[in-house]
Amino acid sequence: MAVKKTTTKTAKAKAPVKKAPAVKEEKVVKEAKVVKKAEVKESKGFAGKYFYAVGKRKTSIAQVRIYEVDKVTQEPVINGKELKTYFSIERHSEMVKAPLVAAGLADRFEISVKVNGGGIMGQAEAARLGVARAVIIFDETLKKSLKDLGFLTRDARIVERKKPGKRKARRSPQWAKR
Repeated sequence: MAVKKTTTKTAKAKAPVKKAPAVKEEKVVKEAKVVKKAEVKESKGFAGKYFYAVGKRKTSIAQVRIYEVDKVTQEPVINGKELKTYFSIERHSEMVKAPLVAAGLADRFEISVKVNGGGIMGQAEAARLGVARAVIIFDETLKKSLKDLGFLTRDARIVERKKPGKRKARRSPQWAKR
């Protein structure tokens, strides 16, 4: 004869759960305020017609605006800061202006860039690609010369994802015979 098993549910006292989303919301609000301040700083000093383009490299994304002016009055601005303060290494700051210098338009445009993600090298290369694309929007005839110099090539190398069962993307766990 089959015997039915009866189970009794016991009420376990659960500790009160801390609400993490409330903390995240506060952080988002703080970040949003910082972004608004950066936008205000970036928009100062720039007015008139501009050419817009986006440049990407690894995980960096740069939104570039180049403003056509009679005479350049200020250094390029990146995230509300001057170019020399944002990119303290000189080759990075020269990299951003390289497409304009190569096209001979360095004294005709003021540059405004918003960049986020990645490291400084990726951000500088993303900004360079964005500036080159904006110059192409300004003048189509410069496309061949900039392409020959490699300023229009999107470097698509990104970090490969980690696979399950591996230590890194391709590194397998060490194998032991015994």
